[in-house]
Amino acid sequence: MPHDVSLIAALAFGFGLALVFGFIAERLKAPALLGYLVAGFCIGPATPGFVADPELTNQLAEVGVMLLMFGVGMHFSLKDLMAVKNIALPGAVVQMGVATALGVGVAQFWNWPIGQALVFGLALSVASTVVLLKALEARNMLASVNGQIAVGWLVVEDLAMVLVLVLLPPLSSVLLGGELEGGAGQVALEIGLTLLKVAGFVALMLIVGKRIFPKVLWQIAKTGSRELFTLSVIAMAVTLAFVAAKLFGVSFALGAFFAGMVMRESELSHRAAEESLPLRDAFAVLFFVSVGMLFDPQVVIDYPLRVLAVVLIIVFGKSLAAAALVLLFKYPLKSALVIAASLAQIGEFSFILVGLGLHLKLVDLQVQSLVVAGAILSIGLNPVVFSMIPKVNDVLLNRFAGLRALNARSHVTEALPLQTDSRFLGLHVVVMGYTALGRRVIKALEQQQHAVVVVDTSRELVAKLRNEGKAAIAGELADPVVLVQAHITNAHHLVVASANTPELTQIIEHALLLNPAVHIHVQVYSKEEADNLAHNPQVHVYRAEDILAEQMVATLNAMESGAVKH
Repeated sequence: MPHDVSLIAALAFGFGLALVFGFIAERLKAPALLGYLVAGFCIGPATPGFVADPELTNQLAEVGVMLLMFGVGMHFSLKDLMAVKNIALPGAVVQMGVATALGVGVAQFWNWPIGQALVFGLALSVASTVVLLKALEARNMLASVNGQIAVGWLVVEDLAMVLVLVLLPPLSSVLLGGELEGGAGQVALEIGLTLLKVAGFVALMLIVGKRIFPKVLWQIAKTGSRELFTLSVIAMAVTLAFVAAKLFGVSFALGAFFAGMVMRESELSHRAAEESLPLRDAFAVLFFVSVGMLFDPQVVIDYPLRVLAVVLIIVFGKSLAAAALVLLFKYPLKSALVIAASLAQIGEFSFILVGLGLHLKLVDLQVQSLVVAGAILSIGLNPVVFSMIPKVNDVLLNRFAGLRALNARSHVTEALPLQTDSRFLGLHVVVMGYTALGRRVIKALEQQQHAVVVVDTSRELVAKLRNEGKAAIAGELADPVVLVQAHITNAHHLVVASANTPELTQIIEHALLLNPAVHIHVQVYSKEEADNLAHNPQVHVYRAEDILAEQMVATLNAMESGAVKH
């Protein structure tokens, strides 16, 4: 050919084979991502025929990771992150410690040197954010309580791995049996600079970016050009991630995630997420293809027991540690099982860490082969692990009285306190989501002496509201039990103030089933959403660009006074 077409060839073979094997996987009732992994294996160096350029494929996969994390950031506010910090922060740190210890212990049994054992253990301790997000999205769990905990948990893991990647080079001389490179002062300085850079980036995003980027998005939207709007979203995601990595030393994925959190402040964030979805999905496929390319089947033949040990540590070892930690925090068994399943795989950061270990001569190629084999097998098993959650939950609850008692205590904390004012037995308003809009609605209702029950996914937030004397319950917004606990059967109105609620239809159906007379007020982001809800006279729709808490409250007051028929 007259010019280099390696990029086009990588895309053609990557997407083409991913489509073929993904379709076959779906027809066999297996997850499509297994087909993507097989496609990667077929264009990798371990098989004859065309071999894609690994550098190009990895960079394309990195773009997919950035876009995916940017989209998650647009649905995951700082409030969500802080709401789960009490469990995500200690949980992630302890779970990583346990998984690392298991990996080091097994490696020591194989007589590996301590440096190689440590890198190996750390590589097994961190889960893949991409795999988790695809799993949660497939099950519509991304906005749920358990989904928020899992995402927060992995954000903490990613931050910890950024620190590990910075510290490994100066510590490599010690791990190889020599002197500390630069001394203890140098290591302390490296830690301090890393933390300062991360803090500086987060502060810049939250203080400056929060004010600038939503306004930029609005100005572009005013042009009426869909192409420009989509381009602005992609440009912001990739550019901010690149700047974050180069100037502040954080990973591309984390940079994109925090950039998305900033963009969430715009009322156009929902549209931005929707229009960038096809591109995010396409590039996410390339991530799984790039993982499949790394697989060398020879390692399974040469070291079958070692591969089995790696998979057991990933799927069972660190997952059981995570489940135990969640139960210690007195969360329900199902929450523990969801978090355990979320962490039962490894991915991108594991490869980056092992690659750095190879560069520093801390590990050999056998470690890379074992980690890649463990990643592919755990990623392939992850959908199966998720599908087993309901059955395992039922079996454990039936067999262990202690777990049933824990679940009972969890449900009690979600119910309204016994001393709740009698006003809440009727004529009250249930507000779902303690968001900026929710707070405005609640404030306006309370000023006019309306009784309010707040429903939110964060247990920590609900505990704080109760300490302030407010009636509040925690739980999944679409759970009929939560609606019952909020006394929806006696409520006159339900306000859904939680942005990006994929279960909106379920919430409406459950609320009307429990109380056919309740009036439901919802926020929508598009004409299509408004049209889908307009047929129901009990549902009052407010467009995103027009929505004001005062409008909702005015409608509520008009109904109470009889000005509006209900």
